[in-house]
Amino acid sequence: MNRKKNGDETSLKWGRHPKESRKSHCVMVRFDNEEWQKFLAMYEKSGVYARAVFLKAHFFGQPFRVLVMDRTLLDYCTRLSAFHAQYRMVGNNYNQVVRELRCHFSEKKAMALLYKLEQCTKELAALTRQVVELSKEFEERWSRR
Repeated sequence: MNRKKNGDETSLKWGRHPKESRKSHCVMVRFDNEEWQKFLAMYEKSGVYARAVFLKAHFFGQPFRVLVMDRTLLDYCTRLSAFHAQYRMVGNNYNQVVRELRCHFSEKKAMALLYKLEQCTKELAALTRQVVELSKEFEERWSRR
């Protein structure tokens, strides 16, 4: 085995550095089906990366955190983002529609179509107000948790 030139026997030239507290003891635990399901439920809630780490923390009374995933927040944010993208598209196309109405239709027909567009815009504004209110309500509920 090659050693460093200074003659220090404890420092190797290659390989892993030895750990201070080497884990050399292993314990095996057997569960029945009901106990296993309870264990898995607790383990999944804890958010710990390994079952062995979870068991050690639980046995020695070390605190561990339980993370609860709420899919409603993710779904709400996803749908709100999609709605916002559609809302921006409507805003981008609004001016183009008005310009095309003026160029390609008679004044009477353009006014009738603009009236329909105005009604749809009012509905969209009401819907937007409703989305803002729901978002505030959702944020209040979420911040309480």
